[in-house]
Amino acid sequence: MQYHFIGNEAHRSTSGQHIPVIDPSDGQVFDQIQRGTADDIAAAVDSSRHCYETVWSKLSAAERGRLLMRLSNKIAEHTEELALIEQRDCGKPTKQARADALALVRYFEYYAGACDKLHGETLPYLDGYSVLTWREAHGVTGHIIPWNYPMQIFGRSVGGALAAGNVCVVKPSEDACLSLLRVAELARSVGFPAGAINIVTGFGHEVGDALARHPGIDHISFTGSPTVGTIIQQVAAQRHCPVTLELGGKSPQIIFADADLDAALPMVINAIVQNAGQTCSAGSRLLVEHSIYDALLARLGESFSNLRVGPAAMDLDVGPLIRASQQQRVWDFLSDAQVANIAMVAQGQIVDEAPETGFYQAPTLLRDVPVHHRLAQEEVFGPVLASMSFRNEDEAVELANATKFGLVAGVWTRDGARQLRMARRVKSGQVFINNYGAGGGVELPFGGVKSSGYGREKGFEALYGFTTLKTVAIKHG
Repeated sequence: MQYHFIGNEAHRSTSGQHIPVIDPSDGQVFDQIQRGTADDIAAAVDSSRHCYETVWSKLSAAERGRLLMRLSNKIAEHTEELALIEQRDCGKPTKQARADALALVRYFEYYAGACDKLHGETLPYLDGYSVLTWREAHGVTGHIIPWNYPMQIFGRSVGGALAAGNVCVVKPSEDACLSLLRVAELARSVGFPAGAINIVTGFGHEVGDALARHPGIDHISFTGSPTVGTIIQQVAAQRHCPVTLELGGKSPQIIFADADLDAALPMVINAIVQNAGQTCSAGSRLLVEHSIYDALLARLGESFSNLRVGPAAMDLDVGPLIRASQQQRVWDFLSDAQVANIAMVAQGQIVDEAPETGFYQAPTLLRDVPVHHRLAQEEVFGPVLASMSFRNEDEAVELANATKFGLVAGVWTRDGARQLRMARRVKSGQVFINNYGAGGGVELPFGGVKSSGYGREKGFEALYGFTTLKTVAIKHG
């Protein structure tokens, strides 16, 4: 049985109810979490407010940095433990779960070093005046974290918020809580004061809604769907609470005929099968120059056919999807593809050892997907790659920008001038040239345009969103 983490202590929910925790690899219940309520959120906010006013806001930036570094080191000591928790809770193959734990180490290491480097400015002004600016924490920040990368998104949002001087109330997805509850315990063990990190588990429409509406929350960081992001934004606007929204994508991989295909194809595959395609920045659309389209799909199809899907503990190419409803969502998209006579080039293989009760989906490569079909417009959030061809650079740009999203794009070409033209013309928060994802890039500001959201997390840029700017004008004659 798992409990809320409030004020450095385990708390039962005021609801007296629990939510089952299901292993995606076999569909079986193996634990329970608390079904939180608005009262639980209120208790967490009160704990955070007290911590901020009495302890956290009085720490120097250097002291905050030392705490974050101690937490980074402690997480490093528990990497394998956290990876195994994530493997079972989320269905991630071992290598992916371990990579997520190591990324969490790096996030807290990075933000530990950033704490005392968030500087203000002095501004030239009228004679007899001195004007300066400084950055101030919002106070209590709320973090609504999805199930696909709980440790990584906790690191990039909570790590940045703490470094900027805030304290945090966290609502993880009901499908992926366990690793974050353990990280909170590790934070307590290295000296984080009670209330600096509070975690309340439960359903989004109950606990997430209560967090967004609570008047004691000074800033909200949300990662999730555009639909829920709109609701969060509307609720926060009623009390003029600032928000940072990362709302997914339908990201293109654009491959020109002069590209290094030996370098491109492994990254194209990884960008759609990593975490079973359940990645906001997944490269889910493949745009290929017409002259190499058929040959490239033949090579890619052979690679797809060799991909193996199975239980997380087997550490294969692809693990299960998070839950049965997500599996059904992917099936619905593939059914629509059949109705529209969209050709399937290849599929991976689900291994015989995969339990029938698990939530598996073979990676699937489709060709000639019409630009306005939902497979080219909507997030599948599964290992399904929709490919189409283009004849020139202008058409490539038109196809790349032909969705409501704008999170990430990949461009593959040896032409240096084209690289820069494409980077400018593609509407996206991040553009990767001859690579995709840059190895995770803790240091790289991340966020989208259009329906992919706004605001930035990761990198130093995140600290600006987690603070407000104050201007002080002194008249001294």
